[in-house]
Amino acid sequence: MVYGDLQFFDIIIFAAIAAFIIYRLRGVLGKRTGFQKRSADQRFVKKQPVQEKEKEEVKIPQLRDNEQKLKDIYKKIPSFEHKVFLDGAKKAFEIIITAFNKGDKDTLKNLVSKDVYKAFESAINQGSNNPNSQFYSLVIDGVDDAKVDNGKITIGVNFISEQILSDNEEDIVKNKDTWVFEKPEKSKEPAWTLVST
Repeated sequence: MVYGDLQFFDIIIFAAIAAFIIYRLRGVLGKRTGFQKRSADQRFVKKQPVQEKEKEEVKIPQLRDNEQKLKDIYKKIPSFEHKVFLDGAKKAFEIIITAFNKGDKDTLKNLVSKDVYKAFESAINQGSNNPNSQFYSLVIDGVDDAKVDNGKITIGVNFISEQILSDNEEDIVKNKDTWVFEKPEKSKEPAWTLVST
């Protein structure tokens, strides 16, 4: 009988301790039902405009020192991908120079602006192109300029190219060129147009 009384006494003590702990937790943490009114501080906090939030959330990828001017493009066009653009610019340089050397005016006409085409056409007509010329090496030496203005994206790219002018591999000419590519800001097409050399 005494043993059963002790068990009952232990249960009462544990229940009392549990009630005390719950009471203390509720006092410290408080009670939230989800229907509380906002505090004065919360009611008068000025909401940040959606546009400012979007600008803050633009993540600019890591750029090399000679590519920093592309930040301006990312700030206005977050979907821009500089690696895709630079790879495309390098390929375009090679295609355009190869077409020029071969005198392929049809290919040039589709890739360059009217003014640039006239200059290439005039040089081809004068025999300034060299059909035997071949690329030895081509590297992008950085971004010269980059901007979004009047509904157009304009990016200047510095190229360093080496070309073999004849069958003699020692006959290599090294050139430094800055080419400017342009594209409508809202265009979804991947193609850019060469507007200046």
